[in-house]
Amino acid sequence: MSVRITGIGIVSAIGLSVEENLAALMEGRSGIGPVRILDEAKDLLVGEVKLSNETLIEQLGLTVKNVSRTSLLGLKAAKEAWGKSLHTPELRTGIISATSVGGMDRSEIFYKDYLSENNPDFELLKTHDSGSTTERIAAELGISGYINTLSTACSSGANAIMLGARLLLQGKLDRVLVGGSDALTRFTINGFRSLMIYDDAWCRPFDESRNGLNLGEGAAFLLLENEKSKQISGNETICYVNGWANAADAYHQTASSPEGTGATLAIRHAIEKSGISISDISYINAHGTGTKNNDLSESVALNNVFGEHIPPFSSTKSFTGHTLAAAGAIEAVFSILAIRHNLAYPNLNYKTEIAETGLVPVTSLQKELQINAVLSNSFGFGGNNSSLVFSAIH
Repeated sequence: MSVRITGIGIVSAIGLSVEENLAALMEGRSGIGPVRILDEAKDLLVGEVKLSNETLIEQLGLTVKNVSRTSLLGLKAAKEAWGKSLHTPELRTGIISATSVGGMDRSEIFYKDYLSENNPDFELLKTHDSGSTTERIAAELGISGYINTLSTACSSGANAIMLGARLLLQGKLDRVLVGGSDALTRFTINGFRSLMIYDDAWCRPFDESRNGLNLGEGAAFLLLENEKSKQISGNETICYVNGWANAADAYHQTASSPEGTGATLAIRHAIEKSGISISDISYINAHGTGTKNNDLSESVALNNVFGEHIPPFSSTKSFTGHTLAAAGAIEAVFSILAIRHNLAYPNLNYKTEIAETGLVPVTSLQKELQINAVLSNSFGFGGNNSSLVFSAIH
């Protein structure tokens, strides 16, 4: 069964709204560059949102102290997706927000002050919990019916969408705001560098020379509504989420299965659930982090599922960087825009096919395609693999 999407919102390194993100994707304009806001090595390449916390607080009209950057980015995207929706007593409304970083950025400030004995502000620790980011967004939007936080590494945003769709189909909610938010922090940057999968150059997904990822930050949310909610809200149906699946292969703590086992299962089951023919998948927004292991594993999975008839595919992480828990939601918005505007986005920096699979992604913007259905992949640490299918078809 299909679940209608009636609102989308996004903030990323390439834009502060849906319109700005679409323009950057169509122009092939990446947001990855040297660190500007985070106090970190200035030659480090990241996908940074080009707004300071102070500017975000001012734009959002907040008066609350000690709000994490994760919450600020999430709130900006959530407000755009929420739009002019009103609180109606007869509608059961919820929010499911995903994050892996939570309020780590504020904890880092506390930790530095604590070590220097510089009168640390213990109030900062209240924002550390991942659930506090969801609670802050819910409080600002006035959502209290159902509040949940998911943290399943890089598949978190996709899993939030999946859970929201299921709650609507099961009649537990009438509408739900689903998505994810993550901010850049020193902890995550240095953590990925310690794993030796951070590229000091611009990342190159699905290229033979790929050498790692660039981290990014951002947030995206989708508003899902059932028929009752749509009748009351009057919101236009943008498109539908038709299929979803999660397959945890537990191959390794951080590496994906070289046989693409979990990814293959997630893709195959999501398409089966959608009821859409495999031949009707018009475009694949791949996970494509740019790491040696992930891109090979996903390429093998695409071969496993589609054989010799792999649809046009690309990774948009060379635009935004890898936004961790927000990635599944950000790329869901990109998938929806692909359907709405019949686009397949360029896989920036691609030159040479991966020797083991020989797959070639889309290398320039494709505007002449008829995009009826899009597969969007999000694969996380621990083998937590999630795939979603979006379409214009009810």
